[in-house]
Amino acid sequence: MNWWARFRGGVHPAERKTTAACATQPLPRPERVVIPLRQHIGAPCQPLVKKGDPVALGQPVGDAEAPVSAPVHASVSGTVVAVEPRLTPGGRTEPAVIIEAAPEDQPWEGLPEGLGWDLDPESLDPAYIRDRVRQAGLVGMGGAGFPAAVKLTPRPGAEPDVVILNGAECEPAITSDHRLMLEHPEKVVLGLRLFMRATGARRGIIGIEANKPDAAARLSQLVSGDPALSVEVLPVRYPQGAEKMLVWALLRRAVPVGGIPLDVGVVVQNVATAAAAATALAEGRPLTHRIVTVSGRVACPGNWLVPLGTSFVDLVKAAGGLTGPLARVIAGGPMMGIAQPDLDVPVIKTTGSVILLGPEDLDETPAGPCIRCGRCVGACPMGLVPARLCEAALASDWDTAERYHVRACMECGCCSYVCPARRPLVQSIRLAKYELGRRAARGRGSA
Repeated sequence: MNWWARFRGGVHPAERKTTAACATQPLPRPERVVIPLRQHIGAPCQPLVKKGDPVALGQPVGDAEAPVSAPVHASVSGTVVAVEPRLTPGGRTEPAVIIEAAPEDQPWEGLPEGLGWDLDPESLDPAYIRDRVRQAGLVGMGGAGFPAAVKLTPRPGAEPDVVILNGAECEPAITSDHRLMLEHPEKVVLGLRLFMRATGARRGIIGIEANKPDAAARLSQLVSGDPALSVEVLPVRYPQGAEKMLVWALLRRAVPVGGIPLDVGVVVQNVATAAAAATALAEGRPLTHRIVTVSGRVACPGNWLVPLGTSFVDLVKAAGGLTGPLARVIAGGPMMGIAQPDLDVPVIKTTGSVILLGPEDLDETPAGPCIRCGRCVGACPMGLVPARLCEAALASDWDTAERYHVRACMECGCCSYVCPARRPLVQSIRLAKYELGRRAARGRGSA
């Protein structure tokens, strides 16, 4: 293990990965799915179907001409019953295609031909790989949702020499990537090779935290004969899976503030995105399903292979139902996940986990005044002063927030986790970033 592979700050919350040994199960086919037309960073898709249209499994139902976007596909065969705004796990209301499922799924006849699992990435044109990745609607499935094809596209003056697959899965309670790496390691490795070919990188690394030794062993066996590939086991520390932290831990390259890994010659993709790319090229199938961990106050916590657009209600049913009063629903992990108003939201491409919490799981201690202990400063992996940023935001002092580099915050939640006064650190930082963004937009509008 690379014990030297550490970054500054960070925390080690209780892991609570109780579903790590739960094999992935196929979710019972839902009667209806809701496919939001924006499940990614970038321009929203425009609907390609209308009410009453029949659709087949894998058929595109939304796309955009904008370069930063990703198409969305039907995850079941059926009939479009509406195209209307729906709430998404990100908290936004987005236009969505609602599909009533047919009794059986029929693959869309327009799916591209699969190349087979014995395909040789080195025989493929890099542009062809990027095009297939975009056609399949692939995005960063670790939570960010950035269109994968854009990350793989060359940029003048920035040629990557390393592709890193993020298998850290550092958030507590989530085990969907762990199960993927354990159950389908060959897809992960093929996806890594495809990404290397698409970018021209000559080295590929899979970064995994030490609490997944079984997955690390399986992947290490598969890459052992290729000197260009390696599996690196990292110390368990949150937020190890953040791009900047991962690049520093594995390569000792510092991504500049406001920059991206490509600025230091690195492309980072999630292991689930890599596996989906392998499936897209080998079988011709777009991204229509993903593994989701369901944990917390349910009878049978576990991991499920879920059609995109499935309601959280159906996830809870598959997990045996609630075991008591429900106080909070979190899409994602407990550190960076987003609380949902109820269970009537769909699984999207970036939904790796749903956590159901009861009243006894919540700490409702009211926030107190800052005691100047400095714990937030020590925990911040970006070297910021969260207490000062919070004060500036609560005073609507956006200039001070900007002077203290509020935009560099990645909202990992380490500061809030260690704060003994329970200050609203992350929430206030988000507010400051939002207000600064509005101010910048007004400035561009008047220019």
